[in-house]
Amino acid sequence: MSEGHEYRFKIDAFTPATLPMARLAEYMADLAIILGEPENVHFVRLEESSAVLVQRVDDVARPKVMQRVNDVLSGNAPGDAMKAFRRTNKRLKDDNCIASLSEDEGAEIIRFPGRDQEEPVSFGAFNQDGTLDGVVIVVGGTSDPVPVHLQHSDGTHNCYATREIAKTLGPYLFGPEVRVRGAGRWLRNEEGGWDMQRFTISSFEILDNQPLSAVVARLRDVPGSGWDDVEDPWGELQSLRHGPNETH
Repeated sequence: MSEGHEYRFKIDAFTPATLPMARLAEYMADLAIILGEPENVHFVRLEESSAVLVQRVDDVARPKVMQRVNDVLSGNAPGDAMKAFRRTNKRLKDDNCIASLSEDEGAEIIRFPGRDQEEPVSFGAFNQDGTLDGVVIVVGGTSDPVPVHLQHSDGTHNCYATREIAKTLGPYLFGPEVRVRGAGRWLRNEEGGWDMQRFTISSFEILDNQPLSAVVARLRDVPGSGWDDVEDPWGELQSLRHGPNETH
């Protein structure tokens, strides 16, 4: 088996004697996500002076690891790698450290600014009109507006509606999927993403619960529709609804 190539993750303000084991485990876990290829990336040792985590990447996996690292630098890496990068930077900032990832030849691949990272631009919460799909799993409460929870494949949406709208939604509890329209309240989180804090429902409609195959069959029966040539009907429907760059 090839000896592979070593990669060093150096944290400037710690030594092996001062780096808590639990904190070391957190850095190692996110570094493993950033590098990827878990079957071919191995922890080798913790070097002296500063805390230097040394990993060996098998030759067979090196091109994929380097591509993933480059994608992290450009901001185009998969979501788990980008989240691990941001978590690492935040952890370094909390620990008053900076860090770098270097190849065994000594060239720096990624610099983690940590304590030197500028504070993100602050944005206040804002409202945006939109829609949510899901199955009604909660309608009730003594308040006005009334809590309404929708369950979807990506989780549960916690919404609110007037008592009048909530009353008309009640019969669809645990029933067919609905699409609600209204305004969402969004707030920027510490990782630079946006979290929906609240969604106020203004109207809704019941979605057709026929299987996709039946819908596509009907579309293909329409002369000149072009659906006979579509290889990925679900992807095409999603693109028509949300646009080509969105998946939800």
